Amino acid sequence: YFLDKSDKYDSRDVERLQQDDKWVENYLVWRHDVVDDTLKMIDESFQWRKEYTVNDLSESVLPKWLFEIGALFLHGYDKEGYKLFWFKVKHHTRDPKQQLDKKKLVAFWLEHYAKRDHGKPLTVVFDMAETGISHIDLDFVRFIVNCFTDYYPNFLTKIVIFEMPWIMNAAFKIVKGWLGPDAISMLKFTNKSDVQEYISGEYLPPHMGGTDSFKYSYPPLVDDDFQTPLCENGPITSEDEHESKEEIDADTKEAGELNEAQNLNQKKMNSIELISKSEETDKTEVKPKNAKKALTTFKGPLLHISPAEELYFGSKETGEKKCLIVLTNVTKNVVAFKVRTTAPEKYRVKPSNSSCEPGTSLDIIVSLHGGFAASLQDRFLIMAAEMDQSSGAGGPELTQFWKEVPRTKVMEHRLRCHVIESSKPSSLTLKDNAFNIPAKTNEDLHIQVIVHSFINKRLEEQMNRCLWFQQLSVVLSLLSVTVAAFCFYL
Repeated sequence: YFLDKSDKYDSRDVERLQQDDKWVENYLVWRHDVVDDTLKMIDESFQWRKEYTVNDLSESVLPKWLFEIGALFLHGYDKEGYKLFWFKVKHHTRDPKQQLDKKKLVAFWLEHYAKRDHGKPLTVVFDMAETGISHIDLDFVRFIVNCFTDYYPNFLTKIVIFEMPWIMNAAFKIVKGWLGPDAISMLKFTNKSDVQEYISGEYLPPHMGGTDSFKYSYPPLVDDDFQTPLCENGPITSEDEHESKEEIDADTKEAGELNEAQNLNQKKMNSIELISKSEETDKTEVKPKNAKKALTTFKGPLLHISPAEELYFGSKETGEKKCLIVLTNVTKNVVAFKVRTTAPEKYRVKPSNSSCEPGTSLDIIVSLHGGFAASLQDRFLIMAAEMDQSSGAGGPELTQFWKEVPRTKVMEHRLRCHVIESSKPSSLTLKDNAFNIPAKTNEDLHIQVIVHSFINKRLEEQMNRCLWFQQLSVVLSLLSVTVAAFCFYL
């Protein structure tokens, strides 16, 4: 494909394909590990990406009015923790002259999210309230469907269709014909009474039976619902003030111990290996020979951040309410950072707004506040920017710095929350001054699933061959009995 059509691809896409294993894996998974189908999808999607100049799409190259009408935007999460991609159908009208720009807007949002959240799948919501015949545009709908089935592999979890008018039933029968059997199973037709099976009320607008007061406006782009930076110790209520002080003291003690342990491994900046210290008190702990586990690390231009993608909290039953984020400054200057979250009322972060010296590492302790429990919908945003040597690193200097620093010079990295029941987490989780490290990461488990699927296929083929031989043996036996009986009769 490359030799024949290299001029039809964007070289940046080819380079990414050669370096990004996760992208390749998504193509394979979406095409059920059939290599020929995977190559065909890569070929089609790469040609489409170059035709629509996907890598160069930005706010400046698209008409401003497309953003202002609010027909497409990202906001909130479903009950499984996946980002919601909203299509407000009532704001869309058919116009052949605007069709290309509208399609590029879809590509802009998908690419914007894919780069920002590392390809985490989306849940698409078609809000069809107050729509009619004038809003039906099958060509545009087909383009949206193709984006997920042909151009963005393994990027769709489900399509939630809210209050589809009966007059559009015929149109959606046509749409189903464009979808494969896998995609059809992702369609969820809902109304006000059952939409909360998939999306909780906190991310649903009032007309859908929810309590979300969010109102889309532009500019700026919707920034993942992150609130103002967290306070150092989070919101403290009178009833648990005493508990909070004890936790703060414990956090300080833990941070000291963690820094001491980390200094011993300062040379190993590309991975963090920690040995569990709670073997005697926790019967479910892994054996010493399996205690060491390299954790994933996001390698940014300013900071290396570990864990790379998810913070693992325990449920109310497990009681694990603290996680550790390790920041390593890989520049020659002081790097200022601050932490934001989608749920500031739940978490305490220490420190939440500070700086990191060149070549050093710093521990951030994230703890749940009071009786709150972590949720899959919760997100954390780490923002970082280089400071001049002459700039101070105190509170007032940091405040002024964040007011003046250009957004283009700010590194951003997002972390998701994950709730575990009883198994050990695959990120740094603090409990009783110890690190609980899992025997296997999500990546390990995914690889094992793929391996086992191939093993199952081979076993299935062997079983089919055995059944065929068994059936053949039965037929030959019956034939032999018949021949013997006939001979005996003669």
